Amino acid sequence: MNKTLERAAPFLFGILGLGLWQLAVWGSGIPVYVLPGPIAIVQAYAGDFGTLNAAFVSTLSVAAAALLVSAALGVVLALAMAASTLLRAAIQPWAVILQVTPVVAIAPLIIIWGNQPFMALVVCATVVAFFPVLSNTAAGLAATPRDLLDLFRLNGATRLQTLFLLRLPAALPYFLAGLRISGTLALVGAGVAEFVAGSGGFSAGLAFRILEAGYRLEIARMFAALMLLAFAGIAIYGALGLLSHLMLRRREI
Repeated sequence: MNKTLERAAPFLFGILGLGLWQLAVWGSGIPVYVLPGPIAIVQAYAGDFGTLNAAFVSTLSVAAAALLVSAALGVVLALAMAASTLLRAAIQPWAVILQVTPVVAIAPLIIIWGNQPFMALVVCATVVAFFPVLSNTAAGLAATPRDLLDLFRLNGATRLQTLFLLRLPAALPYFLAGLRISGTLALVGAGVAEFVAGSGGFSAGLAFRILEAGYRLEIARMFAALMLLAFAGIAIYGALGLLSHLMLRRREI
């Protein structure tokens, strides 16, 4: 009973919040162009579901591609840092600098330099998303138990055998934790890049639809695009959580 209630709690809380929101809009008489209620938002989505769904798919595609690139890039750089203290000293400061650089400041340059808008958006989202995978995987590789490393060394294991049979499996929970963080950051990066690209005339993605609706004072349609963006984040986080659960459960078995 408690488990069922825990699973239903987010949905019940959401329904309660939406109901209170709609009642507040009805009771206060706030105009739709200032704050639309959930019913107006659903109506706006139903009236333009084709365009909004296409934008949803576009944003999700950019985020998914950026997440794949971030995962590969983060693991490769983490392995390089684990293999050599010189490479760690060379890579880590630049990774931190890239992470703290506001993507909104460099996105225009990436979009101008990129020949393909989609690839430029993926690069922008990757800049935002790759660091958690890198830092978590590097931490996992460094956290391999010392006694197990000594055991492998005593049994004559090579560095590659130690890496693939011990250090990488030990770092798997760290990698998956970083991947879940990077999944949501990839969506944030895609949104920021789409805002910049949308200002330059690249009309794809939910961020552009939000800009477009704001310029036209179609606030209900803007909220509908925002809701789709939130659903995309929930979907990515939930899918990565399920992947983490399945992989770690198989590992325990």
